Amino acid sequence: MTSDLSNYRNIGIFAHVDAGKTTTTERILKLTGKIHKIGEVHDGAATTDFMEQEQERGITIQSAATTCFWKDHRFNIIDTPGHVDFTIEVYRSLKVLDGGVGVFCGSGGVEPQSETNWRYANDSGVSRIIYINKLDRVGADFYRVTDQIESVLGAKTLVMTLPIGIEDDFRGVVDLLTMKAWIWDDSGDPTKYTIEDIPSDLVEKAEEFREKLIEMAVEQDDDVMEKYLDGIEPDMESIKSCIRKGTINLDFFPTYCGSSFKNKGVQLVLDAVIDFLPNPTEVKPQPEVDLEGNETGNFALVDPVAPLRALVFKIMDDRYGALTFIRIYSGKIEKGTNVLNTFTSKTERIGRIVEMHADSRNELNSAGAGDIVAVLGMKNVQTGHTLADEKNPATLEPMVFPDPVISVAISPKEKAGSEKLGVALGKMIQEDPSFRVETDIESNETIIKGMGELHLDIKVDILRRTHGCEVEVGKPQVAYRETITKQINDEYTHKKQTGGAGQFAKIDYVIEPAEVGTGFEFESKVTGGNVPREFWPAVRKGFELCIAEGVLAGYPVQDLKVTLMDGAYHAVDSSAVAFETAAKAAYRQSLPKASPQLLEPIMKIDVFTPEDHVGDVIGDLNRRRGVIKAQETGSLGSRVKADAPLGEMFGYIGDLRTMTSGRGQFSMEFSHYAPCPVNIAEEVIKESKDKRA
Repeated sequence: MTSDLSNYRNIGIFAHVDAGKTTTTERILKLTGKIHKIGEVHDGAATTDFMEQEQERGITIQSAATTCFWKDHRFNIIDTPGHVDFTIEVYRSLKVLDGGVGVFCGSGGVEPQSETNWRYANDSGVSRIIYINKLDRVGADFYRVTDQIESVLGAKTLVMTLPIGIEDDFRGVVDLLTMKAWIWDDSGDPTKYTIEDIPSDLVEKAEEFREKLIEMAVEQDDDVMEKYLDGIEPDMESIKSCIRKGTINLDFFPTYCGSSFKNKGVQLVLDAVIDFLPNPTEVKPQPEVDLEGNETGNFALVDPVAPLRALVFKIMDDRYGALTFIRIYSGKIEKGTNVLNTFTSKTERIGRIVEMHADSRNELNSAGAGDIVAVLGMKNVQTGHTLADEKNPATLEPMVFPDPVISVAISPKEKAGSEKLGVALGKMIQEDPSFRVETDIESNETIIKGMGELHLDIKVDILRRTHGCEVEVGKPQVAYRETITKQINDEYTHKKQTGGAGQFAKIDYVIEPAEVGTGFEFESKVTGGNVPREFWPAVRKGFELCIAEGVLAGYPVQDLKVTLMDGAYHAVDSSAVAFETAAKAAYRQSLPKASPQLLEPIMKIDVFTPEDHVGDVIGDLNRRRGVIKAQETGSLGSRVKADAPLGEMFGYIGDLRTMTSGRGQFSMEFSHYAPCPVNIAEEVIKESKDKRA
């Protein structure tokens, strides 16, 4: 095992559903000697897809972390899901990666989800290389996909290999650095290739692309560039070091091609990971924050002797118990020692430390900076928590997870199953912070909430299969919100006399709409001590507790500002409880006067459809109250981008498939909340009243 950090590569493989990401991971594991028989995703036998749901649906739901070795370098690979409802998984994985491989389909090109994932990777500042896969597919076109990556993603491609042949005739690639051709035979064995001269019909094209490659690379180093302009071609080492520098700075993305399924071209991608992606010490260190969440100005430098800083990025329950996946930024962990969870301020004991290979494992006694490992036996840890040195605590910037936008009611089929269901849901919440569970007090139903229909579908599936809980599922509900549209100046006096001490609190206040996205704001402008300062937090608390339930249909209220202007108190009868009670009553008294309004979640929709169905798709989106934002026509079909209310999008995938003869695809993510049309609002309010009646 290597412990020299310059030989570490923590990488993720991410892409759109069906771009061949999991197959590519499989091939990498095969080439690095980790598995001997190659599993196929479409046979449901891929190594990293070990959940039953993944094998059946042919998609990766959970990121699986795997360690393997290539040319004395250690790769920690995280296979991330591509489906939009699981972008939270992609986001978590990106947080702990140093580099990535973006996989694109040679015929599908840049698909809706690739864009979201690419944007996340840009936000996280992750260096990437690009791998254009599936060049053996009908309709594959390497050059069209590179153009699309430039135009749609705004990413500068640095073409490193060219395809030899295409579709059924795809045989190998030209390596532009060495100007040699790698040709594979048809045995499907990745190691059966020859390195030969470039086919004569490709020489001119290869020279043209090589010149572009060198011109782009030398811009990274003034000395090399000067020599190049004087007619001296830089040596291989200088070219590689320029490419490495540009890749780490995100100035461009080295671009490779191949067919993972046919085992052609993957070795060059592995070499590129070593040559051009950063090791843990070359990445911007994570900023540390103190226990209150303020930046301290310190960074978790990748150093095994520094105090421990590790981030929990995934929790997974498997047949061995709960596995906590952590990325260690600095310091080290040892079996049997204690670490501090800075979120709960409690210590956790490090039980067994294991290095994962999909679902098999290798026991370790310790792990250090740069490592990605799983720990068994942790009790109160959730995704996004920081584990730190007890004597020297600090928190890494916590992960922020969006609020769920869709909910469904579930109940166990048998009365006896409710305890089992509770335990299963508890485990699932720990594993996925974008999944929430609540109990509706009035109906006593269990409500599960998530990021989209597929997200909740799969959660129900996991309940049934993994945890053996048979459940009845209600129809999906939209997570509406409420707000107010008018300013109200009002006052409220709370008096109660019941033998002994009474209760008294008077408040004068203004309730008004706040800026969109602010949630709840509170301010006190009381002067002269009419409401003593120690009661202000009680007034705030009273209002804050109430905003969880609006006055129209009982949905949470957002973008509301309360200003305490004045009031009165009694030296004996006033207390924090009296002022909190006054605030709660004031909320119920004033909110109905402030012209409350129902808000609905608006989703950003991105639909891909063959050209001949564009009219149907746009017509259908209009019927769903969608607002078309853009339409782009590509060689394979059109992309339609729109904003549409979530309430109108249930069952959309089925309708889209029917409309487009099964060829349409779409992705959907939450955009913002917007006022609900009157007729819809009336229906929602009526439904809510009936439910509560």
